[in-house]
Amino acid sequence: MASQEREVQERLLSESEDQEVEERAYESDEKIIISISDEDSDTVEDDAPPPPFSWRKLWRFTGPGFLMSIAFLDPGNLEGDLQSGAIAGYSLLWILLWATVMGLLIQLLSARLGVVTGRHLAELCREEYPRWAGIVLWLMAELALIGADIQEVIGSAIAIRILSGGVIPLWSGVVITALDCFVFLFLENYGVRKLEAFFALLIATMAISFAIMFGETKPSGKELLIGTLVPKLSSNTIKQAVGVVGCVIMPHNVFLHSALVQSRKVNVKRRSRVREAMRYYSLESAAALAVSFIINVFVTTVFAKSFYGTKIAASIGLENAGQVLQEKYGTTLFPILYIWGLGLLASGQSSTITGTYAGQFIMGGFLNLRVKKWVRALITRSFAVVPAIIVALSFDSSESAMDALNESLNVLQSVQVPFALIPLITLVSKDEVMGFFKISLSLKTVTWIIAAFLIAINGYLLVDYFASEIKSLLYGSIVCSILAIYVAFVVYLMVRSSLRPVFCKVSTNSTH
Repeated sequence: MASQEREVQERLLSESEDQEVEERAYESDEKIIISISDEDSDTVEDDAPPPPFSWRKLWRFTGPGFLMSIAFLDPGNLEGDLQSGAIAGYSLLWILLWATVMGLLIQLLSARLGVVTGRHLAELCREEYPRWAGIVLWLMAELALIGADIQEVIGSAIAIRILSGGVIPLWSGVVITALDCFVFLFLENYGVRKLEAFFALLIATMAISFAIMFGETKPSGKELLIGTLVPKLSSNTIKQAVGVVGCVIMPHNVFLHSALVQSRKVNVKRRSRVREAMRYYSLESAAALAVSFIINVFVTTVFAKSFYGTKIAASIGLENAGQVLQEKYGTTLFPILYIWGLGLLASGQSSTITGTYAGQFIMGGFLNLRVKKWVRALITRSFAVVPAIIVALSFDSSESAMDALNESLNVLQSVQVPFALIPLITLVSKDEVMGFFKISLSLKTVTWIIAAFLIAINGYLLVDYFASEIKSLLYGSIVCSILAIYVAFVVYLMVRSSLRPVFCKVSTNSTH
């Protein structure tokens, strides 16, 4: 075991030193230094316990988890929250809690992979799988990202229209939102911490906005507590429950987190430093998702208190949520329509920028592209903005059409979940990849159970969607053929995970 661990660590180190032509999440001079005491150590074996807890070090590690948590707060999640509250009241809060816990476990595995290997999930998938499978995984990740990004851009555009009093049309809001990639590039030039501070400001804006709405509408604390702690599910709320769970695991976010943790300079030659990094990342990720859970609870309970049991409950979406709140509560200390618009804008802007960030890592990792960051940012942004402008022009005046589009985009993202989870669990379970830090059999079993549950949940969404859409035999045959290919590829990934014990040999410069 010791010799195998040494080989794994030395191989990973040689990759980072010798394969300079390969794409990397962060260059060495971009990383934040945590400790300089062991930077020059050549020790590979290090069984010493990690250094004692330090609040200062926790602060230096804080950042990646909060960027990751933004995917739990994007406009798609907010729409799921408000529909859950309006249709099911407080009864699905317990599902939101446990979905967040499952999301935390998946994201911690992603962070673990990034810290131990010094590489992110997209890079490792490129080496782990045959070229054809790697290309398919890349295309699936891009489709998931595009689906999420369209929702986020449209969410921002809706917020801009609300805050402008309806003066700025939806398509103009999309164009304004598209310019956020320049904000991203500007902040990135000033270092990782400046970018993280900007995202912290946006999360704080969401928290304050939705907390004000919570305070003004005064939901029941007793109902909130019961809904969070007491499991309750009826046949009328199954679709909303599935939606709550489906919104939590975003495929592009799994790729993103494994790259974000590499923004800190960790001496992977020393086990104690790797353990330390994983401990601090676990704490800050848990804190970040606790904040996201509270924000989601604010939104859910506001709409539960305001519209549960009313005739308009089933018709509320992002498009009209602010307006129906304004009609119900009228003029308050803080105009609730504009408070909602401000929170929605922070959600949309933060999630579109992190989408740009994730797109860079996904494209660079799978394709091993060595192009300037601004070029990749423009390519990634174009993938979402062009479809979003088409959507804005086509569906601007039809709320029902927009809701149907959102449902289609949710299905598009949900079918991509296996293509992030299966490679992740496969890689963190391998001696050849993780060495000493391979996950235990019990944790592996738990994660596969969670993955199977999430895949089943998203499968339910897929079947439910197509069951209502199939109108002809020809269309049904095409859909069934595509589903057969989809299921075959998922089965291939799972069988390959269980049967293939040896990590693909490290690619050389010539093979890439």
